[in-house]
Amino acid sequence: MHRGKMEGITTFKSDYLPYDIVKRPCRVQEEHKPKTGKIELGTTYQRDYNAHKIQPVTLVRPLERKHTTGGKLDTIPTYQDDYRSWEVQRREPSKVEHMYHPPTEKFGNSTTFQDDFVPRELIPRQSFKPPCVAKLSDVPFDSATSHRTSYIAHQLEPKFVRSKEEYKPSNQPFEDLTTHRNDFKGLPGQLAKSCKPENAKVGSSAHFNGVTEFQDRFQPWLVSLPEVRKTKEYVPPPGNMDFNSTSHLDYIKHEISPAVPIRPISNGRRTNAPFQGNTTTKEDFKAWSSCQQETTKKQQEIPNPTGKFYDLTTFKSHYIPHQIIPAQSFKPVCAVVRKSAPFQDETMYRTEYTPKKQEICPANYPSPPGYVYVNTDSHGHKFFRQLTPELSESNSNPIPKEVAVVS
Repeated sequence: MHRGKMEGITTFKSDYLPYDIVKRPCRVQEEHKPKTGKIELGTTYQRDYNAHKIQPVTLVRPLERKHTTGGKLDTIPTYQDDYRSWEVQRREPSKVEHMYHPPTEKFGNSTTFQDDFVPRELIPRQSFKPPCVAKLSDVPFDSATSHRTSYIAHQLEPKFVRSKEEYKPSNQPFEDLTTHRNDFKGLPGQLAKSCKPENAKVGSSAHFNGVTEFQDRFQPWLVSLPEVRKTKEYVPPPGNMDFNSTSHLDYIKHEISPAVPIRPISNGRRTNAPFQGNTTTKEDFKAWSSCQQETTKKQQEIPNPTGKFYDLTTFKSHYIPHQIIPAQSFKPVCAVVRKSAPFQDETMYRTEYTPKKQEICPANYPSPPGYVYVNTDSHGHKFFRQLTPELSESNSNPIPKEVAVVS
């Protein structure tokens, strides 16, 4: 490893000459000063143009004239007059007609398959599959297993039962002071006044007349009770019920033997000779010892570096860490300012609200006070007239004022 000091001079640093950059001067915009006097808005077009009176243009298009005659139009067009139809003879076809004549003799040519194929009788191939027959043994079944012979039953120890601990209450008093109770301080103030009007019961000292329009107009009709139909009592039929059906009486049971399977019996020959598993492939094929071929890699031209990596960069060598000073926060402190003055909870609704007396609709009364009955229309609506004392210029007697009240 080279231990000498590295020169950080490059060709760019040696050839480059820094120049002092001078800021480009900005042009100061002059302040606009409006000119004094009146602007002359006249143009050469307005001065040289002479207006002329123009009359509306008359139409040059001739009037449409319709010539209608009642006679029939008998004309011959130029195409029909100049065109002359020629008499063209039909050209005879030069195609030779070939008439099909079916052969009279029978087709007796045989194919190559019929000549070369010689039918032979098929001989079924002998099966060497062992018969699938269960071999029964005369020795009784031995049901002893290793678990039954090796298992030793041990006596279980009594289960450990943990004693229940007795509850011991604490001698210190319970401290139920929470953070909300400790930190919350109620602001001094008066209770909010309710703007809800008083629930005054509207009542009358007069005797309640329970007569309604429905009770006056409704006439009860005599209604007969519906006739109840009595159900007939169930009477069972006499005699005993015969549970025999036609299937039970006519059915004849036959003795049927089970169906014989049509599967042929396998005629397999049993032999005690060992199975010969040699094949022509095993005898003729000889396995050769093969080794994996090495991969051909291109020889590396640049040798790998040796030694420890020198990872000191110019940033690490020239960087100087500075202490960071946090910026001062100018945010106001979020603190509740408490005042000794009482809280003003008056609103415009509370100051300007005037409670009004609830009036009763005169249509609720059978005969409203202060009204005179006039007439009743065809729909059963009653009309009343209100009596209001109004003095006229000539007479001091009260004049009734007509006001319609529908009940």
